[in-house]
Formats: sequence, structure tokens, C-alpha cells
Amino acid sequence: MRIGELAERAGITTRTLRYYESLGLLPARRTGNGYRAYDEDDLRLVQEIRMLRDFGIGLEETRPFLECLRSGHPAGDSCPASLEVYRRKLAELDDCIARLTGVRHRVEEQLAQAERARSALEAEATAPGGAPEPRCALTPRPSIKTCTGEGD
Repeated sequence: MRIGELAERAGITTRTLRYYESLGLLPARRTGNGYRAYDEDDLRLVQEIRMLRDFGIGLEETRPFLECLRSGHPAGDSCPASLEVYRRKLAELDDCIARLTGVRHRVEEQLAQAERARSALEAEATAPGGAPEPRCALTPRPSIKTCTGEGD
């Protein structure tokens, strides 16, 4: 199959396929007239790369999985080097989860403190002779959510 058909079947662009080729992740076979030629094995390699990318595994880290497939294994993750990539990714995810859990606890504490302060303001405003409640000049805007716990 030619590059356009592979791109369509894999659900990616021809530019991405050329990039994979430039990195040596995808073989660069050419027909007699110079067109790139791919087969079902190449489709399987691209599908493996996409699945691993969905897991957050970097392109360079896909190499053990691709080599495992190229060596005839039915799955790219049946080789020891591939398993090690999974182990590293799990450790990275565990670290990210731990950091986010810490951030969540700090935000939860800050919210509780802010709610207590807000309640005190409301109580003061409703008390006889109490000061009027300060007006909020800004309305909150939604933030962009990221794995790092950072906002917009």
C-alpha cells in the first residue's frame, strides 16, 4: 500500500508517517518508481506506536516494542525491554499521581480556609451594626486542567 492508504487506515497523516520514517521507527521501502511502499506489518507498527503514544510513552521509548514485533513476536510487549518501558511508565505515573494528590490536599485545605473566612464575612455583615460584606469585582474563569496540576 502507498503512504496515503497507510495513513488513512492508521488514522494519522502522511506527514506523521514521514516523521516516523525519519526517526527510523518505520521502514523506508520504495517501489521502482520511487513511491513509498508499506504492508500490513507496517500498519501493525504504526498501530503499536499510536497505542503507546496514547499511554504517554514517548516515540523513542516505542523502539523496544517495534523491535519485538519485527522479530516475529505476536505482541510488541512480549520482550523484556518492552516490559521495562512499561515499568518506567508506571513509576512515572505513580509519581505524577503522588504530586497531584499533594496538590489536591493543598487546594482542599485552602478551600476550607477560604470557606471559613467567607462564613465569617457573611456573619459579620448580618450582625447588627456589622460592616457591609465586601463586593467581589471579578468572577472566576475556568482553568485549563493538566496532569502537572498547573492551571492556565
